[in-house]
Amino acid sequence: MKSIIQESLREAVEKLHEYMSNPSNVEAIERAATVFSDALAKGHKVITCGNGGSLCDATHFAEELTGRYRKNRRPLPAIAINDPAYMTCTANDFSYGEIFSRYVEGVGQAGDVLLAISTSGNSENVVKAAGAAKARGMSVVGFTCASDNALRRLSDVAICAPVSNYSDRVQEIHIKAIHIIIQLIEHQLNLSK
Repeated sequence: MKSIIQESLREAVEKLHEYMSNPSNVEAIERAATVFSDALAKGHKVITCGNGGSLCDATHFAEELTGRYRKNRRPLPAIAINDPAYMTCTANDFSYGEIFSRYVEGVGQAGDVLLAISTSGNSENVVKAAGAAKARGMSVVGFTCASDNALRRLSDVAICAPVSNYSDRVQEIHIKAIHIIIQLIEHQLNLSK
């Protein structure tokens, strides 16, 4: 048991160091925070999506904006596409591949930002949502891996975790970047007093 724990922690630290050692990753986090901050400062909103654990991370991002992060401040407009009634309705009537894109088409407006998360970067429904967002004049911040993938190509800013054999290592980098971006948004909007 202890060897599994130690190996898992070693892998996590190794991937984090790999991520941190590339200056373009730090720059991407800064650019993403600026995209969100600029949109929010102009009265626009953030819409988030992902599958499974990535949906949990997307929801976490939205609730940190509408709720609070480290300190009390005004709520910021963010919506996670996670309503089971809506998702199952759309999946049943259209397809699972359209559960996020139809929502973006219905609710997204020019100037809004889509946070799209896919550890592989090739999840059909997330990629379609990014395409729908671009068609509506929205910015796309994609959280994915460092492979050449569809979400990365569609994103205005891509947060790319090192490629790993398992998605949990990618998600660990994503949640760290999410927390840092929220901290930066609060700083840029002068909310973290």
